[in-house]
Amino acid sequence: MAGEEAGRRGVPSLLNPSSSSSEGQHEHIASDVTQLIGWTPLIELKRITGKDGIDARIVGKVEAYQPLCSVKDRSALRMIEDAEERRLISPGVTTLVEPTSGNLGLGIVLIALRKGYRFVAVMPGQYSLDKQILLRYMGAELYLTGPEIWKDTAGKVDIFVAGSGSGGTVSGVGKYLKMQNPGIKIICVEPAESPVVSGGEPGKHKIQGIGPGFIPEVLDTSVIDEAVAVTTEEAMVNARRLAKEEGLPVGISSGANLAACVKVASREGNKGKMIVTMFPSGGERYMNSDLFADRQRRAVAFPLSREPKRGAAARAPPAPSSSSSAAALSPTSLASAAALVATAASQS
Repeated sequence: MAGEEAGRRGVPSLLNPSSSSSEGQHEHIASDVTQLIGWTPLIELKRITGKDGIDARIVGKVEAYQPLCSVKDRSALRMIEDAEERRLISPGVTTLVEPTSGNLGLGIVLIALRKGYRFVAVMPGQYSLDKQILLRYMGAELYLTGPEIWKDTAGKVDIFVAGSGSGGTVSGVGKYLKMQNPGIKIICVEPAESPVVSGGEPGKHKIQGIGPGFIPEVLDTSVIDEAVAVTTEEAMVNARRLAKEEGLPVGISSGANLAACVKVASREGNKGKMIVTMFPSGGERYMNSDLFADRQRRAVAFPLSREPKRGAAARAPPAPSSSSSAAALSPTSLASAAALVATAASQS
């Protein structure tokens, strides 16, 4: 199913590293932004496991490589394609409405614009999603992410760790992996402040993307072998670790997944095992959160311009040479820096 789905979108010839052919040279150029969805890379966190003395492999799937930088691009594409296949919607006729203010809404608007739909994002007063949308979301994870993990790890994955928001990823991927190998353990990550999956009471937390405070209908708890609780502080610390130690700027829920992986990998019985997790999104969308609180303070304190010293000859800084070891800032990074400074200034 995964191969058929990927082949229909033209993904293997474009992004799947295992699709390299010896038949000759081929163009690897996307003709449609939807062809860039899926087949995100796996990376082993050797610096973190080495520093912590962990004798297990922690592998993360970096969903920030999606066109709009989150795992929800997968969900958006499959939901819309499924509705089209069942002739429930038509471009130029149907208006798509989604109750979300997060990454799923961004994924849907990407596909909607490409296909010619009008899209309206509704910001709900409470965290909830339509039942049918959630079921289709689970299907997207079942037919896309699970097969990718199984194929890219050559079937060597022992444990899969993922947080639960709507429940699509941990349920869908977990179900697929257990179909391939019933011995694979599926671990659900939840906020320690709101441990409802393990039977606790809902509470407030700051791990955006997981822990809605209830068990969604799409969350298949029969697939889950264990729930691991992670505090907001642990999630923040580990998100920063991924940026500083592995060069992966990620969001808060990614930090929660890593924190859970470290706990699981440190167990005596898991030595030598491969633990795969998800890094659902990049960190640039969390600049206004506590994840970047210290950076916000530093940005406010950083002088944006300085008056030249009296008596000193004004001169322009030398242009960077091609041999310079310092990388020039791209327009995107400059825009991100400006956004961070503006955000920090607005809070001061």
